[in-house]
Amino acid sequence: MIGNPEGTSMTIDTHQHLLPDFFWQATENADAPVGGLAPLRWSRDAAISFMDDAGIDISVLSLSTPGVHTGDSTKARSLARRCNEYLAELVHARPDRFGGFACLPLPDIDASMHQLSYVLDVLELDGVVLFTNSLGVYLGDARLDPVFEELERRNAVVYVHPNPSPDPVAHSLGLPDNLIDFTSDTNRAVAQMHYTGRFARTPNVKYIFSHAGGSIPYLAARFAIIDEMGFIPGAEQRGTAADMFRRIYWDTALAASDPVLRMLRDVAGIDRILYGTDFPYLRRDLAVGSKQRILQISELNAREKTDILGGNSSRLFPRVHSVLASR
Repeated sequence: MIGNPEGTSMTIDTHQHLLPDFFWQATENADAPVGGLAPLRWSRDAAISFMDDAGIDISVLSLSTPGVHTGDSTKARSLARRCNEYLAELVHARPDRFGGFACLPLPDIDASMHQLSYVLDVLELDGVVLFTNSLGVYLGDARLDPVFEELERRNAVVYVHPNPSPDPVAHSLGLPDNLIDFTSDTNRAVAQMHYTGRFARTPNVKYIFSHAGGSIPYLAARFAIIDEMGFIPGAEQRGTAADMFRRIYWDTALAASDPVLRMLRDVAGIDRILYGTDFPYLRRDLAVGSKQRILQISELNAREKTDILGGNSSRLFPRVHSVLASR
């Protein structure tokens, strides 16, 4: 039974993954899954059961790491189309429960441009998922300019998920990538996108960064010092990091705790925080409890909790807002 306790009007999960078997088989090593953690077996029914138990109205689904491009461009193009069509079928069959972020076969620019038109114009998905790096190409790289110019033209919603660093040294500590390296790769992507002017050149793209932005909120003072010292060229064109933090969105996946959300509220503003569970990678009982943990944070008032759990997201996704408003 769907429920919204304690006065919340809706709950939208912007960080939930779909993992159809064909995607998992094409991208993962069962003995050493990317990131170091094998998730629960995914299905549509399992996702809906989880959402019912967690009190989630709609989840905006996306593929997880490593994305569709693992080195073979031909296979990546085919896999992207298959995943996007599968996602579109799921969303169109249950628009009352699901939205969808389409995947692109980056760093293949031509194929990504073609797929971008297809997923937004034909499949009518809600946005796209990009990864912090694709085969070592980070999102601030000039090679990706055509894709970001098109995303800007379309005022697209872009959800950014971490990938492992391409640097083998980053994986030499004997720790799973999802502990430290994923957050570090988010830091790399945000910093590069800011200091290369990617954010400044795409003011109409609505970016969402996973896991409360890695360690970015904690590093806000360090960004401010770098900006104040002014030794990275292009400051007048890109603006300050402090302004950038308040233009992009940050989800609560694996970060739904009192100190993290208080810091994120101070750095980005409560209207930029979106609820996310990271299901099925987060253990089911922990993912189910993530909404309640937000509701129990004493530092947030009732309106702030409502905005995080669904109000902010509903303003990002017109179709999702329309579905919820019609109930």
